[in-house]
Amino acid sequence: MKIAIVSQNVSPGILIFRKDLIHLLLEEGFEVYAFAIDYNDETRKAVSSLGAIPVGYSLNKTGVNPFSDIKDTLGLSRQLKTISPDIVFSFFVKPSIYATLAAKVAGVPRRIAMLEGLGYIHTAAKEGFSLKKKVLRLVHGLLCTIGYFYADKVLFLNSDDLLDLSKVSFLNSRKVKVLGPVGLNLEKYKFSNVSLSIPLRFIFIARLLKEKGVYEYVVAARIVKQRYSDVEFVMLGGLDPDNPAALSELELKQLVEEGIVEYPGYVNNVNDWITDSHVFVLPSYREGIPRSTQEAMAIGRAVITTDVPGCRETVVDNVNGFLVPPWDAGALAEKMIYLIENPEKIKEMGEESHRIAAERYDVNKINPLLISILKGED
Repeated sequence: MKIAIVSQNVSPGILIFRKDLIHLLLEEGFEVYAFAIDYNDETRKAVSSLGAIPVGYSLNKTGVNPFSDIKDTLGLSRQLKTISPDIVFSFFVKPSIYATLAAKVAGVPRRIAMLEGLGYIHTAAKEGFSLKKKVLRLVHGLLCTIGYFYADKVLFLNSDDLLDLSKVSFLNSRKVKVLGPVGLNLEKYKFSNVSLSIPLRFIFIARLLKEKGVYEYVVAARIVKQRYSDVEFVMLGGLDPDNPAALSELELKQLVEEGIVEYPGYVNNVNDWITDSHVFVLPSYREGIPRSTQEAMAIGRAVITTDVPGCRETVVDNVNGFLVPPWDAGALAEKMIYLIENPEKIKEMGEESHRIAAERYDVNKINPLLISILKGED
């Protein structure tokens, strides 16, 4: 059987998020075609080394020009028709809609769409939704009604996303399923006992964007450092100079020079940074189910995150960490200070995080279920 996996990007979409799934599909005898819009020579080789066939396609991931989207959908349909897969599995917001439509036009027998998060337009700011976001949510809802009508199954990672999308779109209840986290290869995220003999370190891992809670993290760090100057705050994540809601390079430079945060730039050993930290922090405004939090939990770290869709699924409050209100740097700092003053809780919560990760995030349990859905057995 042939399967086309339609992602938005190669990394993390295919090379990180779908690596283990591709391996299992190949073991099951599938011929795997991996679609993405941003291939280069290096990533093509990397995907080929997995055993999949890399295929580039065209899609404006943030554009709202309907004529451009129609053109790209028809182009993708022609590519799918040439390959003639038995299954198309698409994910990310726009690919899950347009690849499903393209697969229908191409006559692909089985079409599975996955929403790993509703994204920016469904993420509220402290002041609520802007008029622009309200309009875009309605447009997105209409597109989902049309696109997912032709899907055999529509998968969500959390129930909040299903509920919120259902407010602006019609979804056939027989087609939808809340899958839960995509999961991790836990062998690559080994449990590590937290060391309380070194300076306490909090770590934030995400793109340095407003909606990821980067500003709340920075403000909380300032508050904490006024009382505990030796506590360390690390940030791992890329800058986005084209995004007006991103932390700027100048702001980041000033924070580093002041000694508020440590920013090592690009690293390829994220596991080591998590292991060398005590508490993982993600004050995001909305997620699917964040992979970085799953990684930190697998390694055995306490988590402080926000009580919002996607994030609240990762923490049992006061068991493996704390849930704080979104946009509230003061509440975030309060929980940080509590852990500084009660370090034994860091160890207890970290052990609970690992237990939860082993129970819920094992990709070797999740991927067989996903493949049964892809094949129509579930």
